[in-house]
Amino acid sequence: MKTEIISTEAGDARITWHPAKKPRLVLAVSHGAGGGIEARDLQALARVLPGHGVSVALVEQPWRVAGKKLAPAPKTLDVGWRGVWPALARPGLPVISGGRSAGARVACRTAVELGAAAVLALSFPLHPPGRPEKSRADELLGSGVPTLVVQGGNDPFGKPGEFPDGSFELVEVPYGDHGFAVPKRAEITQDEAVTVITDAVVKWVGSLG
Repeated sequence: MKTEIISTEAGDARITWHPAKKPRLVLAVSHGAGGGIEARDLQALARVLPGHGVSVALVEQPWRVAGKKLAPAPKTLDVGWRGVWPALARPGLPVISGGRSAGARVACRTAVELGAAAVLALSFPLHPPGRPEKSRADELLGSGVPTLVVQGGNDPFGKPGEFPDGSFELVEVPYGDHGFAVPKRAEITQDEAVTVITDAVVKWVGSLG
C-alpha cells in the first residue's frame, strides 16, 4: 500500500494504492458525498482485486483531504477527478473509472473525456430519496464506455427496478441499502453481501479483456 498527494485545481487529493503484483488494469474509485474511502465496498475491492491482476487506487477528493464535512458542487468534484487522472494513468495501463454514490456520478460524467476504459458505479444515486422525478439517469446512460452498476436492493437513492434500460450491466446486492448494509433479518449476512459486490466486479473486469 502506498499513499500519494496530488495537487489539483480543487486542492490536494490523495491516492492510496493497493497494487497487484502483475497488473493488467487499474481500478480507480472515489467515495461519496457523505463518507470516505473507509466505505465497506471500497475497502473490499482494495483487498480482493489486486489478487486478480487489478491494481486499486482509492481516491480521496480534495474536500475530504482538507477535512471538510460537506462535498462541493458536482463541477468541483469533476475538477478534482480530472486533476488526479494523470497519476492514475501513469502506470500505462487501462484505467477503470469508478466511485460510489456521488463518486459514481463523477466517473460517468468524465469517462469519455478522460479516456476511461470502463466505469464502475457503486450505489449510483439515480435520484434523491423520495424524489424519483429528479432522475440522474442521463449521467449513467451517457457514460459512453462499458459500465457496471452495483446497487443495493433497498437503496433509497434508486432501487434496481427503477433503473432505465440501457447498455450498462446491473448487479443487485439483496437487501442492501445505499451503503450496502443489510438488516439482521436479511437472508444473507453482511459478509455475503460484500462478497456479492467483489464477485461481480471480479467477473466484470475479467470480461473487459
